[in-house]
Order: sequence, then structure tokens, then C-alpha cells
Amino acid sequence: MSEASPDATPDQAEQTTSRRRPVGSALDAAHRVIHPWTARASLALRVALLTTAAVAAVLGVASAVLYVTVRAELQDALDDELLKRAEAAVSAGYNPGAMDEDDADLLSAFGIRFIAVEGGQVFTRRADADFPYDRREIAVSIGEAQTSRRTTTIDDEPYRVVAVQAGPGQALVLAQSMESTQRSLERLQLVLILTSMAGVLMAGLAGWVVAANGLRPVRRLTAATERVARTNELRPIEVTGHDELARLTTSFNQMLLALEASQTRQRQLVADAGHELRTPLTSLRTNIELLGQASENPERSLTAEQRGEIMADVRAQLQELTTLVGDLVELARDEPMNRAPEELDLADVVAQAVERVRPRAQSLTLDVEIEGWTVTGEPPLLERAVTNLLDNAVKWGPDHSTVTVRLTGGVLTVTDEGPGISEEDLPHVFDRFYRAQEARTLPGSGLGLSIVRRAAERHGGSVTATCPPSGGTEFRMEIPGTAAAVGG
Repeated sequence: MSEASPDATPDQAEQTTSRRRPVGSALDAAHRVIHPWTARASLALRVALLTTAAVAAVLGVASAVLYVTVRAELQDALDDELLKRAEAAVSAGYNPGAMDEDDADLLSAFGIRFIAVEGGQVFTRRADADFPYDRREIAVSIGEAQTSRRTTTIDDEPYRVVAVQAGPGQALVLAQSMESTQRSLERLQLVLILTSMAGVLMAGLAGWVVAANGLRPVRRLTAATERVARTNELRPIEVTGHDELARLTTSFNQMLLALEASQTRQRQLVADAGHELRTPLTSLRTNIELLGQASENPERSLTAEQRGEIMADVRAQLQELTTLVGDLVELARDEPMNRAPEELDLADVVAQAVERVRPRAQSLTLDVEIEGWTVTGEPPLLERAVTNLLDNAVKWGPDHSTVTVRLTGGVLTVTDEGPGISEEDLPHVFDRFYRAQEARTLPGSGLGLSIVRRAAERHGGSVTATCPPSGGTEFRMEIPGTAAAVGG
């Protein structure tokens, strides 16, 4: 059983656990040892090392293939030469029975040794008892094979041995030293080793140079990000070339510009908010100080009518301050739409906004015609946007005038009969805190129409303002959706 026995000692249990430990744990341990060094190495060094390793592997495989191929070619050439000599000797009548010791000495002078096989017996005319023979030579003599070839060792020296048939039941076996072939292979091996080492060294240097130069834009990006983190300076860096790194640098510069624009908008929002908050806060402080002085000094007591006017002014300022803070919070939100938006009918949203605005439009007529339009979004934000459009029309519409509200095909149109918007103010009506010259004496913070544009954009739509030739102002807000089903 592979499980440790319950009665096993701790040492035995440890040994059992060690035997069951997977091989992968050893690899993980080795990786933990190697990884800290590679983590500390620079990217250029890692690229150079990877290039060197790849080139070393390629050169090693190529050298091994070349060495094996050349050795096989030299060996085949030696075999062919020996076979030709043996066949020529047999053709000239040098059969095992006819060869004598002088013939053997003559062949030996050319570095060739021979033995004769006749009738399955091995013999020689010289005292070459140490000449090894093999079953393959006997197989050639008895006709089981036409030729044979092999490598053997004679007097601690490699020899190539071939055998050819020399007649019925006879074979002539020649052996030639491979000393010259071995020397050629050793020289080839030395050349391949030196060449591979030189190639690996050159590949390492080339990889380091290429990596160092190729990663120069990356180092510039790194220095730029460090400078931004250290100094908060969003200065773009120079773009050189047209490769992927140049595109990365361009994207980084665009990110810096977008970040700078975002910071500028934030600073402008804070500055504008401080300016807008100053007025209601100053008015509140003045009224509260006046009430405090009246309560502390009997000589400066206020009448009930005066106290009521001051309290009404305080409530109005508090309402304006509350609205302004709510608008600022809404505009400061920079996240996308809710992750779980609702499916709703925009006609219901418009109807609720009309009912909310109607008490503030007692002297005006609201002409409302709406059609069903199903959208997916945030009901509170859409209702606030429609309410802001209606409030703006009511504020600028003269007494006894008409505010026209139409919702058709997902396009909400709100038209008033007011003085309209000048051409110079028309492009800026949706900017934060922007207020026309005529509106600066009226209540408001200049954020209502900004919220309308933000709501439209968050729902994939748009909003525009125009001045019709008949007069007044027309706002068009379009929200993508589908026509709502009619009937139930």
C-alpha cells in the first residue's frame, strides 16, 4: 500500500511522503532557485542570453549533423575503396588458396591486412593470429551475403574490414587502418568546436547590441514614467522611427496628454466650484451673523417680518447650495453606466419630469406629446436630465407662453418661446459653469445643461441646442432604443 501506516514512526512517515512526492516539486524548487537571478537580470541581458542559447543550440545541432555526415561519407569512401581492391584482387586470381606470404607482405606494405576464409575456416599466410574475424566474413564465404563491412580494433588501432566472395566457399577479407580518417575527423571536430564557440560569442555580442539599442525607447519610456511619478510633469517624449516601439511611444504620449487634460479639467472644476460656492456661503454667513447679532443685542432686534425674510433667504441659499453640491457630485463621477442598468420607457421618465416641473410653471402652458420608447439606462439620471431641460425652458419662457415637449422616435424636443441664445453663447451652453451674460443675475449654477449632456453621452446619445427662426430655443436629446409596444 502507498499510504503510510498509522503506527509508522515520524521518520518512516517522512520517507513515505518523500517517495510519494511528485517530480514537479523538484522542478518547482529548481525554478525558485533560478528565478531570483533571472528576475534581477535586465531585459537586454535576458534577450542576449536567449539569443546566445538559441544560436548555441542551432550550431550544436548543425555541427553534430555535419560531423556525422562527414564521418559516414569518409567511411563509405574507405569501404568502396577496399571493396574495389578486394574485387580487383579476386578478379586477378588472388584467391585464398593461391595467395602466399609474399602477397601478404605486399598488401601489408600498403597498410592492408587480409585473411582468407575457405570452407568456413579462417587462415592466413602470415602469423596474424591476432587478426579478429567475425561471423559476417564466414557468412560471405558460404554465400549467405555478397559482401560485408565493419569496424574493428587491431593493435589498439581502428581498422575498417570488408569481405568479398572469392569463389565457392571462399572469401577474401581486407582490413585497412582508419588512422588518416580519424585524424581528419579529429581536425573537423576541432574546427566545428572552435567555429561554434566563435559563433556563440558573436551571437551573444550581437544579441546584446541589438537588445540594448532596440530597448532604448523602452528605457526612455521607463525614464519618462519615473519622471512623471517623481515630478508630476506630463511632458511628452520624442518619437523616433515607425516601428512598434514608436507606436508605443505615441500611445504613451497620448496617454500623457489625456491625463494632462483630465487634470486641467479637474483643476478647472475645483476652481469653478469654489467660485460658485462662494456666493451662497457668503450670503448664508451674512444672514446667520445678522441673526446672531440680533439675538445677542436687544437694541438690534428684528421684527417678525424681517426675521421671516432672512429665514426665507437662508432656506433659498441652502436649497441652491444643496443643488450645486449635488450637481458637482454628479459631474465629478467618471465611472461608466451602472453594471446592471434597467430597461425602461423613456415616455414614463418624461411624464414624471413634467409632473415635477409643472408646479414651477404655473404661468406657462406645457404642451406635451410623447410616444413610447424603450431604452436601457439609469432612470434617476435620465429623469434629472429631462427635468433640467424643462426647468431651463420654464426659467426662460415668458409668462403665458408655451413650452412644447415632444418625444418621437427616441428624440426628445423641448422648445420655449424665450429670447433665445446668442450665436456666441450657443457653442458653450453645455459647458460646466458656463452662464450667458443675461443669466448671471438669475438663480442657477451653470451645471444643469452639463448634466444633460453627460446623461445623454452615458446612454450612448447626444444633445444639441438650436435657435429656430420663429424665436426661442429648441433642445433635442436623442437616446438610442426601440419603439415601445402599444397595448397590453
